Amino acid sequence: MTNKREIAEALLSIGAVRFSPEEPFTWASGIESPIYCDNRLTMSYPEVRRTIAKGLAELIRKQFPDAEVIAGTATAGIPHAAWVSEELNLPMIYIRSKPKGHGRGNQIEGEIQEGAKTVIIEDLISTGGSSLTAAKAAAEAGGDVLGVASIFTYGLDRAEANFQEAGLPHFSLTDFGALAEAAAESGAISGGELPALIDWHGKLKRGELQS
Repeated sequence: MTNKREIAEALLSIGAVRFSPEEPFTWASGIESPIYCDNRLTMSYPEVRRTIAKGLAELIRKQFPDAEVIAGTATAGIPHAAWVSEELNLPMIYIRSKPKGHGRGNQIEGEIQEGAKTVIIEDLISTGGSSLTAAKAAAEAGGDVLGVASIFTYGLDRAEANFQEAGLPHFSLTDFGALAEAAAESGAISGGELPALIDWHGKLKRGELQS
């Protein structure tokens, strides 16, 4: 079974995770972050993307053994859903954040049968909002959404509350703790930077950092 540390090290090895404590990144929400995780880079590294695809497939076999459809969130979840659906030999769809404004106005591309047991593939979970929007769209299209599988999660309390409220389980291949540990041991961050990074994450996790 693929472990959290293996995925964390793979992401670090290709520069998909960057640390900048002195000049933090600004998220779309406005929150300043010393870490930026860009899982889109995995598309360019066949060995890493295969490791992720196999890890997600293993996760789905274990947690969602009845899965019948793999659904990728637009845009970052789409390629991973394609590789996972190939690994599992299952149909795939992808889900936009909202219906497109032309043509047939589809929010979902591909075919989902009434009652089809569906797993959402997401690249990263912060608050869980995009995953739950996709899950709602799949359910409204007739799918039976089993849950969400992602590459990385920040493990925020707000995400846990949002998924619990929606009644959906979610599982990730790796998380902030595994990334921070691997980054410190690999030299991606210094030992002196690690406590500040953990402190920032604790505040973020508890919802003490606001946009």
